[in-house]
Amino acid sequence: MQIPSALRNTLAPTGVLRASINLGNPILAGRDPESGEPCGVSVDLARAFAERLGVEIELLAFDSAGQSVETVTAERADIGFFAIDPLRGEGIHFTAPYVLIEGCYLVSDDSPLTDNDQVDSTGTRVVVGKGSAYDLYLSRELKQAEIVRAPTSTAVVAQFVEQQLEVAAGVKQQLEQDSQQHDGLRLLPGRFMVIQQAMGLPKGRGEQAADCLREFVEEMKASGFVAQALERHGIQGASVAP
Repeated sequence: MQIPSALRNTLAPTGVLRASINLGNPILAGRDPESGEPCGVSVDLARAFAERLGVEIELLAFDSAGQSVETVTAERADIGFFAIDPLRGEGIHFTAPYVLIEGCYLVSDDSPLTDNDQVDSTGTRVVVGKGSAYDLYLSRELKQAEIVRAPTSTAVVAQFVEQQLEVAAGVKQQLEQDSQQHDGLRLLPGRFMVIQQAMGLPKGRGEQAADCLREFVEEMKASGFVAQALERHGIQGASVAP
């Protein structure tokens, strides 16, 4: 994959590849417990793309998907890692997905809810991370349930417990991890959506730049890079997209 110098300047106009990293999704990124630096699958991909361009990397870490999306849309970052969504697509060119992630519901043990299809009912309050893929999706799909927005995805379970809400929604692994801090919680069986995680760049960079990023993602999947990154970081419950 050869990248012409003119295209390299389009992809990294400051001479440094600025990568927006969402720390609110533990499947994609987190902080190294020793150094405190961002690490994870998306960070590995960002570093690999910077190496391909022959430029340095700058990691811009955010606690929520909404902040990460806004930074790329406003061209304060050159690339980002997001769940594909039509609303986000108004300002971002997406690649094909590189990872598929399950979205699940969490309820209390004494909840009468036993199935995902029962969630959309009058009187049910569903808490999600503001601006997350679940927020965008459920805002379109839920017709009767009320959506309550936590400031970040990592704050969802705490707000669910504190406000005694009926349902929490988010990444299965995040819900499982956070629910360990509280007694009497359970996941509803199955999933309510499959999230397609992709790379993206500002739409203003043009189709040629977008095609370059798309080609990079396909190469990373085909070469085994994404699968190896998932294994290296001990990620379970996510699969490499076709």
